[in-house]
Amino acid sequence: MRPMGPGGGVRRVRVVVSGRVQGVGFRWWVHGAAREAGLAGWVRNRPDGDVEAELEGDGAVVDAMVEALREGPPMARVTGVRTSEVPPRGDREFRIEG
Repeated sequence: MRPMGPGGGVRRVRVVVSGRVQGVGFRWWVHGAAREAGLAGWVRNRPDGDVEAELEGDGAVVDAMVEALREGPPMARVTGVRTSEVPPRGDREFRIEG
């Protein structure tokens, strides 16, 4: 994970993304973007058709990633993004689950 910036702190956010987000490469896109940003956590498809992720890292980087999820990859059509704070777990990598 990247070092924290000035005044930055580690945050972890659970994000649920709704819309046309399965079968369009969304999880792989999140995986690549999160790793490039230096975030840890995971992403997975949910049985209800949404995609869920937990993002951990510098608060400003987490916020920027959540904003990027509002658009997603070119084939996706995001209709909703719900977030909730969760306690940091100290993950060191970002992975695709399921």
